[in-house]
Amino acid sequence: MTREEKWLKDEAAITDLIRSSGGIAKTSDLYTLGIDYRRIQTFVANGVLKKIKNGYYILTNHDMDEDEMILKLFGEDGILTMESALYIYGYIDTKPYEYQIAIDKNTSKSRFKLEYPFVHPYYAEPKVLTLGVTQTAFSTGSMKIYDKERLICDCLKYEDHMDREVLKQALFSYIQEKEKNVSNLLYYAVERGVQAKVQNRIGVWL
Repeated sequence: MTREEKWLKDEAAITDLIRSSGGIAKTSDLYTLGIDYRRIQTFVANGVLKKIKNGYYILTNHDMDEDEMILKLFGEDGILTMESALYIYGYIDTKPYEYQIAIDKNTSKSRFKLEYPFVHPYYAEPKVLTLGVTQTAFSTGSMKIYDKERLICDCLKYEDHMDREVLKQALFSYIQEKEKNVSNLLYYAVERGVQAKVQNRIGVWL
């Protein structure tokens, strides 16, 4: 077999593997094809593979947008929160440049060392993590997201990390929400330690 034939054979095997894996493959997956790390880097250099994070690759010619990538990488255990969730609910107009994802505090930090897209993890205790979780349509599937009341409480809890105008727009949008669950809001406010903020900032409008 010539070098060119070997290259084409390996490229075809890589393509089949990644497509059958949902568009993303780990280094260990590629190793099962008999392709070592140095050869993987050659495929990257020649534009066949694109590295998205340490140990994870996609096909360069595969049109995978950022939402789909987030779904593939964090769809099982990540929860959309903060500005990412606000945007999905239509509470803010501009899509944030990074994805905010709540995750179990014991999750490996290396999972978030992405070259793109940018991800901001919010690490939480398991009990806190699951409070107010629901589902939303996302990219080609569905992903966990905090319900609107839990989300508003978290925005107030972490308001020092948010742009003031974004927070203002989010609170105003919630106040205008026709399907508010005030009892849930008050319950989450206690659980998240933001009772006073909820009462002072939006309680008068409820």
